[in-house]
Amino acid sequence: MARDNNVYLVGGSIPELVPGENSDKPTYYNTSLIFSPTGELLASHRKIHLFDIDIPGGITFRESDVLSPGNTLTLVDLPEYGRIAIAICYDIRFPELAMIAARKGAFALIYPGAFNMTTGPLHWQLLGRSRAVDNQIYVALCSPARDMSASYHAWGHSLVVDPMAKVLVEAEDSETIVSAELDGAEIEKARTGIPLRTQRRFDVYPDVSQEAQTGSQP
Repeated sequence: MARDNNVYLVGGSIPELVPGENSDKPTYYNTSLIFSPTGELLASHRKIHLFDIDIPGGITFRESDVLSPGNTLTLVDLPEYGRIAIAICYDIRFPELAMIAARKGAFALIYPGAFNMTTGPLHWQLLGRSRAVDNQIYVALCSPARDMSASYHAWGHSLVVDPMAKVLVEAEDSETIVSAELDGAEIEKARTGIPLRTQRRFDVYPDVSQEAQTGSQP
């Protein structure tokens, strides 16, 4: 698909089986694959934070019953555009990942995800805007469309947020295509107007990007 359309493609996420990691049972990851316009696999991201929750009267879910966590933040260089960071769904709730990505030069954070009908209306857009304004960076959240005949009901609402936390475009819950233009000048404008990058107090709190594990395993 990337090659046929001559585009970079962040391909959602799929179960990845890695044989030989554990002799007792197979190891599975929730993995996103990133492809170049020639169809080359540039990188893969294994979801770092597993979705183990129990909301009374809402939803109970334990990804760790099946999946193992990844151990690195994934940064991918797109030569014509710059650097992006990839994380998956529940990863968005951990602001440290976004901070590290921004401080290591990412201009956009891409989160394939599928929030449910409990957390979606409460937190989906809120978290996208929070990660954007915290780091003065673009954020894109991509969700499956909602299918009420399926066993899992996704919130939908794929969206793109700019560095000032303005939602540039947002889907509804049905299948559709959304697009937005990402302008690097808007990042610099936000960072010049509100100069967080020069006002951080690393004498008071640590810079989480200094010892971060980053990579882009193919």
